[in-house]
Amino acid sequence: MGAIMAIGVAVANAILLVTFAERSRVEGREPWEAAIEGARSRLRPILMTSFAMLAGMVPMALVWERARAKCAVGRAVIGGLLGATCATLIILPAVLAMLQSRHAAPVSSFARS
Repeated sequence: MGAIMAIGVAVANAILLVTFAERSRVEGREPWEAAIEGARSRLRPILMTSFAMLAGMVPMALVWERARAKCAVGRAVIGGLLGATCATLIILPAVLAMLQSRHAAPVSSFARS
């Protein structure tokens, strides 16, 4: 359950970043510039989403006595979300730029409109 929650937030953040990077690339930027611009422009919303989820999981992760299963889920979500956020902001733009530069097709006038 914790993995599903962490992956859901990570995928939403990744879609947000990729959408803005692609929009930037269609406007005429190089793939590396577009990936960096996508990460830079969406940094705040991605961090806000991740930190809100982390803040919600802290009380669950700090339970000691009665609900050890909830404690484990909270810790799993926190760890997974921290890793996924770092991967979204660091690894995803690099992979995206590499794939776009390798398979970049000329942008048609249809895609610009």
